[in-house]
Amino acid sequence: MKCLYVYNPTSGKQNSHKKIDYILRELKKKFEVVDCKPTQKRGDAGVFAREACGVYDVFVVSGGDGTMNEVVNAISEVENRPQIGYIPAGTTNDLAHSLGISKKIKKAVRNILNGYTIKHDVFKVNDRYGIYVCCFGIFTKSSYATSQTKKKHLGRIAYFTSGVREMFSSKAFPMTIEYDGKKKKGKYALGIIANSKYVAGYKINNMASFDDGYVNVILVSERKKKKVAISTILRIFRLFLFGMKSLKDGKKCRIIKVQKLHVDLPAEEIVNLDGESGFGGSFDLEVLKQHIDIFVKEK
Repeated sequence: MKCLYVYNPTSGKQNSHKKIDYILRELKKKFEVVDCKPTQKRGDAGVFAREACGVYDVFVVSGGDGTMNEVVNAISEVENRPQIGYIPAGTTNDLAHSLGISKKIKKAVRNILNGYTIKHDVFKVNDRYGIYVCCFGIFTKSSYATSQTKKKHLGRIAYFTSGVREMFSSKAFPMTIEYDGKKKKGKYALGIIANSKYVAGYKINNMASFDDGYVNVILVSERKKKKVAISTILRIFRLFLFGMKSLKDGKKCRIIKVQKLHVDLPAEEIVNLDGESGFGGSFDLEVLKQHIDIFVKEK
């Protein structure tokens, strides 16, 4: 079997690039061929992943959630996709936390050597792809607006401090959502479409399933026309601190589980896709069931 190892030398605090010799030595215990490539710029991981399709059996990537998003976008429309081995090296590592993949390099490598693969859902958003979250509204800009320096020094606290500043200056936005033959229209402060347990480092959905072909949608309503109300901010805090179960489906929050949906948003409202700045405005989302094979820890 052939394996390609790709790493992001600037991602998070893990400094996995300092342990390349160890990682390669361990991978060679399982794979006959092990090649290695560092990323030099944004987009490289995706380029290498696409080139690996049909050539390598396993693509091992070391980086954060943004790096994984590059990989997912690169291979989702390609045949002969390799199995994905993930060595998390980002700031929050939401995908890894949700899958139980350790941020410790030795344990993450052991997953690839001794673990097994699961077939993980992917969702298509217009012409792009995501694997764990699509969100918009209050607090969602902090993951890509926070500087890399702050993320390295403060970890997920950097997101929190940026998010708090954003909360008290944000406004509600009009939105229409269509799903399962239903149409809902109103003003909202936050929208989260999640296929993971963790978002921004916080465990919001303990009941998430990664392979059932569905995503969980959480919409927090807002009645004020100007700044978001304190009561709404507190509701969002409750979501991140105590999870989705702390909110009730009703007029103030809409909680649904769907396979596909259409969302009408103002053009200036930026959609966050897997922690990265995506695009502005309306979108269609569809879940691609069990689309990618990812190594997880041994049972």
